[in-house]
Amino acid sequence: MENWTTTPFDPWAGLTGGIFIGLAVVLLLLTLGRIAGISGISAGAMMKRGFEQHWRLAFLAGIILSAILYILFAGGFPVQTQVGSGWMIIAGLMVGFGTRLGSGCTSGHGVAGISRLSRRSVVATLIFMGAAVITTNLIRHL
Repeated sequence: MENWTTTPFDPWAGLTGGIFIGLAVVLLLLTLGRIAGISGISAGAMMKRGFEQHWRLAFLAGIILSAILYILFAGGFPVQTQVGSGWMIIAGLMVGFGTRLGSGCTSGHGVAGISRLSRRSVVATLIFMGAAVITTNLIRHL
């Protein structure tokens, strides 16, 4: 079997990232009463106006800024893929289409929805994860 990635396993980085994601979800819910679903926040940033647009743009800017700060202080992301930019663009568009079709993404359903014990989010997350497992196995074995 081919080695599809050379990303090293770092449990502390994953734990730290998970804690920050959880804090962002809780803070957004407590301060604005909003669910931290990135696809919904992104769509609203393009379609809403006034305060609704401003907090969404600030949230997205925070995501981008955190990645920049990580690169500056930790030295980058050591991920290498086996596919080219074209496939990555197609995959991104398919994910974007899927999040609109599924009324949310893994952050909205998988993090914020499951933590609120939403049945709909549990089902959506099981479908996301099942599709990911099937897709990964198909691609790796074709």
